[in-house]
Parts: sequence; C-alpha cells; structure tokens
Amino acid sequence: MFYTDRQLAVLEFLQHYRKMRGLSPTLEEIAQNFGVSRVTIHDHVRQLEKKGAIRREPNLARALEILDPDYADLPPDDAAGDDGEILPVEVLGSIAAGGPIEAVENPETVDLADLIPMGKEHYALRVRGMSMVDEGIRDGDLVIVERRQIADDGETVVAVLPENEVTLKKLYREPDAANSNQGRFRLQPANEALDPIYTDKVEVRGVVVGVVRKYRK
Repeated sequence: MFYTDRQLAVLEFLQHYRKMRGLSPTLEEIAQNFGVSRVTIHDHVRQLEKKGAIRREPNLARALEILDPDYADLPPDDAAGDDGEILPVEVLGSIAAGGPIEAVENPETVDLADLIPMGKEHYALRVRGMSMVDEGIRDGDLVIVERRQIADDGETVVAVLPENEVTLKKLYREPDAANSNQGRFRLQPANEALDPIYTDKVEVRGVVVGVVRKYRK
C-alpha cells in the first residue's frame, strides 16, 4: 500500500507508541510529536482510514487501531529488566472523587512494573469518594496518572481548581451561556447522583491511564 512520507511517519509513530505504552496516542499527542496542528494530524489520520491502514472508534480519545499487517502492533517491551529490577511509581497522596479537597502530598512508593507501561512519567493517587464509580473508579482505588498538562475532552484528569483544590473528573470544554466570547470547563463526575463542577479556569496535572484495586476479605 502506498503512503506519503508523513502518513508513513504517523503509522510508525503509532506503532511505536502502542508498543511502548500499550494504548493509542491522542491526536494532540501525535500533533505534538510532529510539531504540527491537530487539524493537520486529523487530516493524515482520515487519509489513513480511507486507505484501510487504521481504524478509529468515534468519540474516544485513544481509539486508533492499526489494520495494515506490515505495521501491526509489536510485542510490548518488558516493564522490568531480566535482572528483576522493579520500576516504582510514587504515590503522592490522596485525590478527591467527591467534593474537592486541599492538595496534600505524602509520598510513598508502589511497584507497578507488571501493571502499566512506563514509556512516560507516571504517578499514582489514592481515590477518596465515589464520584467516578461509573468509570470503574471506586473509593480506595489507586489511579495511575500520566503526568501531562494537556487533555482531550472526555479524558479523566487530575484537575486543580483556582482555589488550589484538586479533584478527579472527566474534562469537557464548552461555551459559557453567560459570556459568548469565553468558554468554560465542565468537570463531570461519573455518578448520576452528583452534579458537575463548572469553572472558567482549571489546571490539568495529569490524565488517568489505569486503575489498581486491592480486594480485601
């Protein structure tokens, strides 16, 4: 199958990313890698879809699947070396999954080498509350967070509010009905009993990429 140089580069990046991380990159991450706009990457992805090289699930941030057998997923790299070296993730403290709480860091370490890909910097937070229960995130769980400051709509983020409160919610950008010239952010819980949080300003400290739960008898 014939690809342009940029389409080939996107395919190779997608293949490498999935090998290292075990999941697909977002369009924003691909755009950042190549130093171009998301619109440009969206056009390349659309052309690759037309050629049958990849498939993308609508309305999902990480839903690019390689169909071209020449660029199929490679086996993931081992998280730990042959000598059994562990890869610890630092647990910085607790994160609210109910109402926001003051951010407090009490570091400890957890070895998650067998559970998550370690291609980028990650950390863990202990969940407090049940506001994300419909996403399978429950009180007492550890969420694994990729440390980054950019998130796509619909991703579950560690969000810092202007009052320096921190919460775990799905992030959405939407127009503000009271001010047509300025948008706002909606921090959406995954619990029908709870209302979303609306704010004009939010700082993203990371995006949730995994959940760890310990069951007790």
